[in-house]
Amino acid sequence: MKIEKDTVVTLKYKVSDAQGKILDAAAEPMAYLHGGYENTLPKIEEALDGQENGYQTTLVLSAADSFGERDESLVQTMPKKDFPPGVKVGGQLRGRTADGREAVFNVVKIKGDTVMLDGNHPWAGQTLRFQLSVTDVRLAIQEEIEHRHVHGAHGHHH
Repeated sequence: MKIEKDTVVTLKYKVSDAQGKILDAAAEPMAYLHGGYENTLPKIEEALDGQENGYQTTLVLSAADSFGERDESLVQTMPKKDFPPGVKVGGQLRGRTADGREAVFNVVKIKGDTVMLDGNHPWAGQTLRFQLSVTDVRLAIQEEIEHRHVHGAHGHHH
């Protein structure tokens, strides 16, 4: 079966930086709903469109085509007293950007009574290499299409 709109694509992947350091590797295959549902990066969908089970490829994507350029306005420093007890470097918190948009912030540094947060994706600003291997392609069920994501194994569970 060919990968096209409203198919569920299951794949294994590895993501590495420009120097070849592996940033993430799927221990288990992941599945996504193909066809513009924003379940994966557009350039990945573009590369997989029309392919079949067993297809393998390596993509090198610029920051603009993956997780965006770094936006220094998303880096904030706040008093530690404004955080719940036990805040640690590497933790994630939901909050609002200066312009009021909801965002996920990573705790990147704690110095004395100050906490530095970064709302950029950890891979923002980097050229990334994606090694992809398609392990299954199937038609999506109507509920997955309506919900705009995969259900069941390797997908979302309600």
